[in-house]
Amino acid sequence: MIKLDYKKDLKQLYFPRTGVFEIVEVPHLNFLMIDGHGDPNNNPVYAEAVSALYSLAYGLKFALKPLGVEAVVAPLEGLWWAEDMSAFTLGNKDQWDWTMMIMLPEQVSQELLDSVRQKAIKKKGNPAIENSRLEVFAEGLSVQTMYQGAYKDEGPTIARLHEFIHEQGFELAGKHHEIYLGDPRKSAPEKLKTVIRQPMKPV
Repeated sequence: MIKLDYKKDLKQLYFPRTGVFEIVEVPHLNFLMIDGHGDPNNNPVYAEAVSALYSLAYGLKFALKPLGVEAVVAPLEGLWWAEDMSAFTLGNKDQWDWTMMIMLPEQVSQELLDSVRQKAIKKKGNPAIENSRLEVFAEGLSVQTMYQGAYKDEGPTIARLHEFIHEQGFELAGKHHEIYLGDPRKSAPEKLKTVIRQPMKPV
């Protein structure tokens, strides 16, 4: 039995130090993804997408066991951006685009996902399940940090991270990336832990 656990196998990507900006090289990884648009706080499409991702991720976890793979389900992640990036930096969430995603073991094939997805569609009746996809995603050179606190208060940390990138002689590349290690339904906002990551490239 192959045992996979992101907390051990990819510790450097999922558990950076709090308040420290770390440069990492993010490799190609498999992700289950669903795209959407709008404010995540009051958009039912967002809630459906997150629910669909978890349904499929756990379905795949159990489908992998007969294949000799025992995997821990990875946390929810999000890519965030806006066509007009001023809407993003100013917090106009109605204009935000997003891709919510969960990292998957490399042993997950398109055929396995299709099989699990068909079962989930019949069982769950969540329309977002049909919009899911399997994609290999590579961010490459990035800067990340662990942020602890409410999501709404991330702004200053993000600004400092961007400043750090420019100080190193790089510029922003790719989309703002967050990894949610806490559950807002169970934890106080000030105790939530989020990995904040930004890809970069030479100027």
